[in-house]
Amino acid sequence: MSAAVTTADQGTTGEPLRLSQLDVLESEAILVIREIAAELERPVLLFSGGKDSVVMLHLAAKAFWPAPIPFPVLHVDTGHNFPEVLAYRDATVERLGLRLVVASVQDYIDDGRLRERADGTRNPLQTQPLLDAIAAGRFDGVFGGGRRDEEKARAKERVVSLRDEFGQWDPKNQRPELWNLFNPRHRPGEHVRVFPLSNWTELDVWQYIEREAIALPALYYAHERDVFARDGMWLAVGPYSQPHGGETVETRVVRYRTVGDMSCTGAVDSSAATVSDVVAEVAASTLTERGATRADDRLSEAAMEDRKKEGYF
Repeated sequence: MSAAVTTADQGTTGEPLRLSQLDVLESEAILVIREIAAELERPVLLFSGGKDSVVMLHLAAKAFWPAPIPFPVLHVDTGHNFPEVLAYRDATVERLGLRLVVASVQDYIDDGRLRERADGTRNPLQTQPLLDAIAAGRFDGVFGGGRRDEEKARAKERVVSLRDEFGQWDPKNQRPELWNLFNPRHRPGEHVRVFPLSNWTELDVWQYIEREAIALPALYYAHERDVFARDGMWLAVGPYSQPHGGETVETRVVRYRTVGDMSCTGAVDSSAATVSDVVAEVAASTLTERGATRADDRLSEAAMEDRKKEGYF
């Protein structure tokens, strides 16, 4: 996709200047962030330290520069996150001078509001802490890093998506967004989820990371790790994911395409040690990162849509 600039912005050759694909996507995302921040009273940005939320935070910093980002960031911590990602999250928050709000799944388990799942996966347990954090902070808009290419339920999502007073999503009751006009209006008790990266692909994200020289947690690049095979994925050996009988631990060179709960996020065999290597690898891939590496999306045919209807990201 390319967009011609007006003739008033022509270059020295007289030819109209043209925006690249990444320029168009960046401009659209920054427009969304600015427009929604201007219309809402208490927005918040979901930030986990994963690549999509890192890019979204980078875009927010650009949107308001030289002023600081005017809203806090929120992380729903499962308690089973990769240590490298948590360290990156904290360092980034400190570097940008942000206010970090953490909703802890472990707190809910400790006081009995939630129970551990039999499969040990905590990603589906994030919904209630998220909704409670939104209510406690009186946040009326939540920026998320979801992209339509990730998963079929997310492909149904609008850029600005209304959530009812219970935090739930009705895929059949969405507002039109003709001519890129976004409507964040909502009644008391409701809020909107906002997805500035809706039209980006995984390849777009990585090409933008390369162009902008954005630092990421090291586990996104090839490294040696002790893993074991389960359900067609390489799961890391750690305190929250241990091999069962018959599952053999191997030391392999792997990387992560997405990060989340250690017990359900798989690694992929990869020698991609640099951003350029990852861009080439993603360009040749035929599976989205969630389809290839997220066991929580395989719980049922409609696992993601069911969780989103309940208030998930």
